[in-house]
Amino acid sequence: MAKNFHRGLRIKQTIIAYIFLAIPAIILGIFTYYPMILGVVLSFFRYDFINPMKMVGFSNYAKVFGNWQFLNAMKNSFLYLLVVPPLQLLSIIMAILVNRQMKGINVFRTLYFIPVITSMTVVALSWNWMFAQKGILNYILMGLHFTSQPIGWLTDPKIALFSIMFVTMWKGLGYYMMIYLAGLQSIPFNLIEAAMIDGAKPAQVFWKITLPLLKPYAMFCSVVSTIAALNVFTEIYVMTGGGPYHSTETMGVLIYEKAFENLKFGYSSALAVILSLVLIVATMMNLKFFKEGGVQSYYG
Repeated sequence: MAKNFHRGLRIKQTIIAYIFLAIPAIILGIFTYYPMILGVVLSFFRYDFINPMKMVGFSNYAKVFGNWQFLNAMKNSFLYLLVVPPLQLLSIIMAILVNRQMKGINVFRTLYFIPVITSMTVVALSWNWMFAQKGILNYILMGLHFTSQPIGWLTDPKIALFSIMFVTMWKGLGYYMMIYLAGLQSIPFNLIEAAMIDGAKPAQVFWKITLPLLKPYAMFCSVVSTIAALNVFTEIYVMTGGGPYHSTETMGVLIYEKAFENLKFGYSSALAVILSLVLIVATMMNLKFFKEGGVQSYYG
């Protein structure tokens, strides 16, 4: 009797577990996998939301690779990857600075994290105001006599993209800082203590112990920041719309423009597929580079 009861209980628990697994799987299927598959299929059609769909094969892809706008957008997207190394380095430094047991340290952690939870649209509009020709940044620089005329932070094609990169880095700093902070607090203190007893200097402890043990966290942050950099859209669309003269137009902006402004949904889908392949390659490269590291490999 007891055996049958426990068997029935296990069956019931298994069924409930599968139900809980099935619900998010269905949601993912409807809102993620179905649009993704449909996007790949749509890339082989000509579709403008008005006329019937027409099969064109690889014609959209041929047009993409022969278009200067695509090459320019891809160049800007790869250029945006310059955000990743300084962002990770500054995040690690900030995590080390706030990884202290001192009065009021939680206040600083909160202050650094506030930009992360602020809407990107709000952040972009705020920095738009500061970067304006008569904005506060130019006012300060001219008041301190660093420049005699306003700098076109968002109107000069040579520096507009780098200005937006700074905004992206400023907003994401707190997010990656918290991840690295979690990594620092997971490092066994006895490793650091043993190294210091053996005469290791703080710099040696950082390079030989702390940094190798942070490798799994660096892998996650690098993958996420790389994907975010290649996918960047909101701050560019709000601050410059891809201008001036397409100097800040990235793949995300170009995909949106072709789909919702030019109604070239097939062409836009081809762009999205190409970007997805680039993201997969970039992710695999990051995973290969950071495949070793962490506490377990250190003990191993």
